Amino acid sequence: MIELEGLWVKLGQYLSTRADVLPEPYINVLKQLQDSLPPRPFEEVRGTIEKELGKPMNDLFTDFVLEPLATASIAQVHRATLRNGRDVVVKIQHDGVKEIILEDLKNAKSLIEWIAWAEPRHGLVASEEFTLIMSGCLIVENTRAVSRNLSQKTDSGSGSVSSAVDVLIPEIIQSTDKVLILEYMDGIRLNDNDSLEAYGVDKQKIVEEITRAYAHQIYIDGFFNGDPHPGNFLVSKEPPHKPILLDFGLTKRISNSMRQALAKMFLSCAEGDHVALLSAFAEMGLKLRVDMPQQAMEIATIFFRQSTTASEAKVDAFPGDAIIFMRVLNLLRGLSASLNVRIVYLDIMRPFAESTLQGSMVHGHIPNNHWIYDSPVNSDVESKLRNYLLELGSDKILGIQICAYKDGKVIIDTAAGMLGKYDPRPVQPDSLFPVFSVTKGITAGMVHWLVDKGKLKYEETVANIWPKFGTNRKEIIKHASGKKFQEVLEEAIVHPLQLEGELYVGIPPGVESRLAALTVDTDELQKLSGRTGPEVPSTLLNNVAQMASGIPVLFNTLNVRRVIIPAANGHCSARALARYYAALATGGSIPPPHSANSKPLLGSHMHTPKFPTTPPKKKKCTAKKGGRSTQGVQDASLSDKKGYSQLRTSDVDDEAASAGAGSVSRLFSNDKIFDAFMGVGEYESMIHPNGKFGLGFRRYNNSSGKLKCFGHSGMGGSTGYCDVEHNFAIAVMVNKMSLGSVTRGIVRFVCEELGLPVPDEFSTTGEKGPDMGLNLASSQQQR
Repeated sequence: MIELEGLWVKLGQYLSTRADVLPEPYINVLKQLQDSLPPRPFEEVRGTIEKELGKPMNDLFTDFVLEPLATASIAQVHRATLRNGRDVVVKIQHDGVKEIILEDLKNAKSLIEWIAWAEPRHGLVASEEFTLIMSGCLIVENTRAVSRNLSQKTDSGSGSVSSAVDVLIPEIIQSTDKVLILEYMDGIRLNDNDSLEAYGVDKQKIVEEITRAYAHQIYIDGFFNGDPHPGNFLVSKEPPHKPILLDFGLTKRISNSMRQALAKMFLSCAEGDHVALLSAFAEMGLKLRVDMPQQAMEIATIFFRQSTTASEAKVDAFPGDAIIFMRVLNLLRGLSASLNVRIVYLDIMRPFAESTLQGSMVHGHIPNNHWIYDSPVNSDVESKLRNYLLELGSDKILGIQICAYKDGKVIIDTAAGMLGKYDPRPVQPDSLFPVFSVTKGITAGMVHWLVDKGKLKYEETVANIWPKFGTNRKEIIKHASGKKFQEVLEEAIVHPLQLEGELYVGIPPGVESRLAALTVDTDELQKLSGRTGPEVPSTLLNNVAQMASGIPVLFNTLNVRRVIIPAANGHCSARALARYYAALATGGSIPPPHSANSKPLLGSHMHTPKFPTTPPKKKKCTAKKGGRSTQGVQDASLSDKKGYSQLRTSDVDDEAASAGAGSVSRLFSNDKIFDAFMGVGEYESMIHPNGKFGLGFRRYNNSSGKLKCFGHSGMGGSTGYCDVEHNFAIAVMVNKMSLGSVTRGIVRFVCEELGLPVPDEFSTTGEKGPDMGLNLASSQQQR
């Protein structure tokens, strides 16, 4: 490598930092490439200096130390004293090195282009990312830019993140294309462990400060040094010991969009948010299979995994020279490994990434009209509601959808805010929100539909339908209908109401780009601390708050979102849920088509997106005793496990298949279906006496004491219900989980504007149900 010079030395420098990958004997040999290469002859150095600066050495310096402080791949550094007595270092570029490196780059590019032609399946593209800056003038500009950036304070909405950066950068005194004269700083090399120990340097703190400096350069400035090997750092000898950043010859400027995409990738990885992560990769131009979400998360977690010491490291490195960003992260990992310190990059870099991504989305900022998705206003009430949302502001609302029907017509269809805390894409009418126990109301409708079709009876026991109940999974709908849960959902609700693509219990692959990500309203959680009551001790409330803060991390993962949980894992839009309850409000009559002004049109999405798959190989049937084939049993088991990936359409009822989507006029034929929903009349004996629930739905009293409203709310604030007496239905979707105050305020606002009674669940004085807020926490907070 020393003989070949050029990029071979750069490669050796990179490998010398990877103590987390290479064995120690290799590291010990290769690290001399960082700054201990054989020096160039002094006559060559003298010739370059005098030619570049236009003066004899004696006219420039009173003292010039012949032995270089360091010699690396492109230049060597000497200590000197100027004629004015100032101590400096002089950096001199090696003769001919520019031509060697450019030739190496040309050869490398040709090689990659040849491989890309010969093996196109690898998707290799010749990149210019690693073109070294060989101009001293540009290095000067880069050095001054980085120094200026790190010294400025950046307002992130909650204080200055740049105040956490505490590094030194030598001042540039004079420069030409091949010679730099810089301020002398007395420092210790990072690979001089004995001196670091002797001076009492806190190596952990040093690496953390270097990491902060790079986080600032990448996320705040979008302009960073892409070569953070140990030879480009010193540690000041004088306490407090600080990192000294050297050599800005390999820098990279990234666009604002790429900077935000990198920040989104980092934060979505930290939060386990698959949706935002896939969005970040797409913004970078990387396309991964959405039906394999764990692939994306595994790639990203390699990027930001906690560093290990050299003795603990395993060979798990991602190809570091794929992109310059990955090179920097890998070099920082190697730096921490070589110094035997452990760095948690997620904790150190998070404030900088958050500052970049939030940008104008400062805490407490009052959103303007662009915060509300641009869609036609359906009524005066909707116009007033949008002004009300603006008053609430982004401190209480992250993302929201509200849809309401009155007398079968859409009067409200509003979307506002962002899809996630780290996903600033706008919420649209077709965005899908996780709604937790709102799903119970959907599942209840499916059960009523099965009863109406003669597949079930309200009064019979579960064991009559399914003798093995209690020993296996409790799939009542599947055993009663002989079909999969998703098939019944589509046949009973989705297709008749034309809700394709906007109502799921467990999502299929292909809808990820429309998913809203959950977060928690930490201000409301803090209200639980210290509260006590006769039924709920404060310690339990604190445990509830801690548990609630972890819920988004779990339910934002795509693997969890895809699970079919009939009581808790619904994903839908407000307009889909409102249309469902608008149908229930009339006993199952299908409302007129949803507003044509709402774009995209409700029901226009493919309900189960298709992906190209490899045709399965044909398998021979094998028989056991009696000649029975076992292969069919195995195939059926596999079909159950695959869920949405292999949905069968042959099992759909002939009636539904021939009628077609949207041609059914009613969901139910039972003229007493309202009584069944509410658990009154002949169905009263089937419910808990004086309970809050009918047959599957939460019953709401209005101000007059009448039981004319029913629906179901979900943990965190999403809800849907209908008022039968006034033929009114409303749905509210939120992704900032709270104790339900935003949702209650919206429902009260709409009802009061329409002159409708407010159900007790949403009133200021009525008794709240268990699912409006955070379960146990909600009831205690309302006392």
